[in-house]
Amino acid sequence: MNRISLTVICWTHAILASVAPGVLAQSGPGAFPNKPIRVLIPYPPGGGTDTAMRIVQPKLQEGLGQTIVIENRPGASETIGTDALAKSAPDGYTIGLVSNAFSINATLFPKLPFDVHSDFLPVTMMVVVPFVLVAHPAVPANSVRELVTLAKSQPGKLNFASLGSGSPHYLGFEWFKMLAGLDIVAVPYKGLVPAMTAVAAGEVQMMLAGLTAGLPQVKAGKFKALAVSPVKRIDVLREVPTIAESGYPEYDVNTWYAILAPRGTPAPIVARLNAEFAKALNAPDSVARFTAMGVEVAPSTPEALWARIRGEIDTWGRIIKTTGAKPD
Repeated sequence: MNRISLTVICWTHAILASVAPGVLAQSGPGAFPNKPIRVLIPYPPGGGTDTAMRIVQPKLQEGLGQTIVIENRPGASETIGTDALAKSAPDGYTIGLVSNAFSINATLFPKLPFDVHSDFLPVTMMVVVPFVLVAHPAVPANSVRELVTLAKSQPGKLNFASLGSGSPHYLGFEWFKMLAGLDIVAVPYKGLVPAMTAVAAGEVQMMLAGLTAGLPQVKAGKFKALAVSPVKRIDVLREVPTIAESGYPEYDVNTWYAILAPRGTPAPIVARLNAEFAKALNAPDSVARFTAMGVEVAPSTPEALWARIRGEIDTWGRIIKTTGAKPD
């Protein structure tokens, strides 16, 4: 071997030794990802979280060059699916979609099988979703004021579908009940689709539904929309007033969907996932579909997501204490 070849080899080894292992992992034969990625969703198929993930799934697969496998793990106010995420290998091949029930559970449950603060890494916010207060068409109320009058004339006789006491759907309704002084009974279901099915069948009279899933039912005439949850009206339901303008100005509730990874997932992998989710969410066809559903596309940095989660743990904690909500 001549001196020039030996020098080149030495330079090559020096360069490789100076490069961070995470960077090498993304550029060599074993680069991430080199197999399908599993996304755990802690709700049944067909709900808002499931719909949101399926909208970005094709773009994610294109950007990552791998199949995205959606695995629904419903139950226990997100804790079953979220616990499975916490116990997954921290290699980027299992990530999870959570809603703000993740923040709620930190206060609502005295003991969880995982640590909200230390068992996960934030990847990105996905979307922010308003709620719509819907009722079965047979309910003799067409506005919040009429619903309040009806409920006060029949205390304890009306009921609403709940996704469990750890869900923003439940706590958002409980907050409305508290503000209006109503006695409406919660009936728990194991996911948004079973809950909506129960309202459509008249088994329960009403619910607070995420707009992603509730809007098609409103447009199909299976539900009637009494109000929306943000302080401002929503373009896709411009004729429907807000709960705030219906007499409860302090009421302002949304939900959101975000992506988390297990603690220990390498930073370069988190960065790659964050970038690919941002591209998939901001793709024009993704934005168009979400906008048509009244949903705000909101990709974020991991740091911004974690700041929001911490802030909402405090906010929902106050609502839980005020309403007296307890775990199912």
